[in-house]
Amino acid sequence: MRTEDVLAAIATGVWRWDMAAGVVTLDSEAARLLGLPTGQTSHSVTAVRSRFHPVDWNEMRGVVNLSIAEGTLAEVRLRVVDEAGHVLRTVRSRSKPQLIGQTADVYVGVGTIQEAVEPHPGTSGGRARITGDWRRSREAFLLDAGRALAEARSTSEVLRVAASLSMPGFSPDGLAVFGVEGDRLTIIGHHGHNPGADGPFTDMTLDTDYPAAEVVRNGQAIYLPTPQEYEHRYPAAWPLAQVFHRQSWAFLPLVVAGRTMGAWMAAFKHPVAFTPDERSVLTTVARMLAQALARAVVAESERELSLGLQRSMLPTLGPEIPGMTVAARYVPTGGGLQVGGDWYDMIPLPSGRVALVIGDVQGHDVRAAGVMGQLRIALRAYASEGHRPDAVLSRAGRFLSGLTDTYEDDDFGGPRFATCLYAEVDPVAGTLDVARAGHPDPVLITADGTPMLHPTAGGLPLGIEEDTDYPTTRISLQEGEALMFCTDGLIETGGHDMATGWDRLRPIMEEYAEGSLEKMADALVQGVIGPSSHHTVGPLADRREDDIAVLLLSRDSEQRVSVRRTALTVAQAQPERIAEARRQLRDLLHDWSDQEQVDSAELMVSEMVTNVLVHTDGDAALVATATGELGARRLRVEVADASDELPHKRRPGEMASSGRGLVLMEMLADAWGVDPRGAGKSIWFELYESKSGSGADDSPEP
Repeated sequence: MRTEDVLAAIATGVWRWDMAAGVVTLDSEAARLLGLPTGQTSHSVTAVRSRFHPVDWNEMRGVVNLSIAEGTLAEVRLRVVDEAGHVLRTVRSRSKPQLIGQTADVYVGVGTIQEAVEPHPGTSGGRARITGDWRRSREAFLLDAGRALAEARSTSEVLRVAASLSMPGFSPDGLAVFGVEGDRLTIIGHHGHNPGADGPFTDMTLDTDYPAAEVVRNGQAIYLPTPQEYEHRYPAAWPLAQVFHRQSWAFLPLVVAGRTMGAWMAAFKHPVAFTPDERSVLTTVARMLAQALARAVVAESERELSLGLQRSMLPTLGPEIPGMTVAARYVPTGGGLQVGGDWYDMIPLPSGRVALVIGDVQGHDVRAAGVMGQLRIALRAYASEGHRPDAVLSRAGRFLSGLTDTYEDDDFGGPRFATCLYAEVDPVAGTLDVARAGHPDPVLITADGTPMLHPTAGGLPLGIEEDTDYPTTRISLQEGEALMFCTDGLIETGGHDMATGWDRLRPIMEEYAEGSLEKMADALVQGVIGPSSHHTVGPLADRREDDIAVLLLSRDSEQRVSVRRTALTVAQAQPERIAEARRQLRDLLHDWSDQEQVDSAELMVSEMVTNVLVHTDGDAALVATATGELGARRLRVEVADASDELPHKRRPGEMASSGRGLVLMEMLADAWGVDPRGAGKSIWFELYESKSGSGADDSPEP
C-alpha cells in the first residue's frame, strides 16, 4: 500500500511549501482539508494563505522562524475559513522547514496536515490561545530588553541586565551563562544561586553529558519542561541540578556570526510548557544576550589594550630640577581607546641641564598614539646627543616627515603632523631656551600671580616640511615666577577658541597662583572637563573631545614679591610685533584700577617702539615692570636701542605726521626720561596707580 493511501486512510494530508517559488503543493486530502479543488496539486501561496485565519497565519510564520532557528519541527494549529470568513474547521500542521536563502522568508517546508478536534469548553485539553494583550506585553518586554542589553558596556553589566529581565508570564528565577575555553565549559556568571553553588559546573569538558555542553556542541536549544524529563535525558547531571529544586529548564545557544560562543540557562521554580510563543521569547533574548556579550568582550578587550598603551606611553617626569618645581597632567580623550597623540617629557641633558618637551600629534586614535611614541623616542635621542633646541626640532621634523611618508597611501588618511615645544632649562641662571613648532605659546605667571601669554618665535609644525628653521627664544624666569605649557586640548575644548579658552584659564591660574603647582594643574584640568565648567560655552559632552597635556614649571622663591614683568624685542623686520607689545602690556595691566592710564600706556609704548624702528637701524628692546600692592602700584616701561642719538622734544605743526612722542609722554606720564647707556640709550616712563584712579595725590614719589 502506498504511503499516500495510508495517510488518506487516517485523514492526513501532505503539503510542501516553496516560499522562493511562491508555490504550495497539496495532495488530495490536504486540498480537501483546506477547501481547495482536490484535482489541482499546485496552488499559489496567496491562495493557500486566504484559507487561514489571519491571526493563525501570523502565528504560523513565527513558529516557522523559531523552528528554523532551533532546527526543530514546526507544529501549529490553524483555523480554516471559507470565502466569507466563517471558520470551517481547525487543522494541525507539522513540518520541517529548511532555509534555501539568507532570510527566514525564503525556505522550503514539507509536512503533514490533519483535522484537529477542538476541546470542549471547561476541559483542560489543548493549548489556550495566546491573547493580544500577551503579545503586546511580549513586544514591549523585548523592546525594553533589547534597549537595556544594548546599553550594557561590560560582561558584569550584561549579566546584571539579564538577571533583571521580567519575562511576560514566565520569568526565570535562576540564570547562568556558560562560555567556552578550548575544550572546556566555563561559567561566565550566574544569578539566583548561592555563592559557591557553581562549583560542580566550573570544570566540565564539552563532551560531558550536561545540557549546556550539548547545546554548545550542537548549537540547538534544549527545553526540559519537567524534572522527570531532565532526569530521563541527563541522568548523570540530574543529581547536580536536583539540589536547586527547579521545575523547568531552558538551555539556549549563544550564537554570534554563526559561531556558538556559549550557552544560556534559564531555570524556573514553576512548570513551563515552553510553547512556541514562550520559546520564541527565549530565543530572541538569547540572541540579544549573545550580541551584548560579544560587544562587552570587545569593549573590555579594547579597554585592556587602552590601559596597556597608556601604561607604556604614559608621560613621566624625570629627576627633580634644583631650585625649580615641575608638575604635569595628561588626560586622554573620552572616546575610542582612551589614547591619543598628546604627550609631555622631561629629559636630562649631557650638559647637566634639563629639557622639557610637550607636543601633540594630529588625531587622538591608536595610530596617533603610535606616531607619538616614535616621535617621543626620536626627540629623546636627539636631545641626549647634546643638540640645541632648534637643532632638536629640525631633526625631529625630518624624522616625522620620513615616518609619515610610509603611511601616505594607507587606510589612516595619509601623513600626520605634530606640534611641539622644546625648552632647555638652565636651573642655575633660571633661563629657558625655547623652540616652538606650531605649538601654543607658553604662559608666564608673574611673581604676584598674574598670568600672561609669552610670545616666542616658532616655525611650522613637525612633519609639514622636511627642512624648517626653528628660532630660539630665551625666557628669563625670576624667583617666584612660573611657566605653563599646554596642548590645544586645554584651550580649545567645549566650544572655545584660543581667545575665549585663554579667558577661561586665566582666573584659574590667578586663583591658584599662591598655592602649589600640583593644585594648579588639577584645577586647570577640572576647569575644562570638570563640574566647574558646566556653565561655560559648549555642552558637557564636548568637554573631552581632545587630549589634554599640561606642564608647569616654577622657580622657587623664599618669599613672594609683588612684582610682575614682561620683556619683548621688536626687530626692524618685525614691525607687526608692535601690536604684540601693546597686547602684552594690556595683559600686564589687566587689573589696573584706571583704564585711561592703561590706554595711555599703550599709546606711549607704540610711540616709543615706532620711533626706534623709524629713526634707528637697530631693534627695540622693551621691558615693562609693575611693582607694589594692588591699588598703589608703579608701572615702569623702558625701551632701549643701540643708537647714541638722543631724542629732542619738538613742536610739530597742526598737519605734521610725527614729532609728538615726547610731547605725549610729557602729557600722559607721571614721570619720564631718557638715559644714555654705554652703547645706546633707554627712554622710559612711569605711571602711578591709585584706587580712585585720579592719579597724582596718592601716587608714590618717582
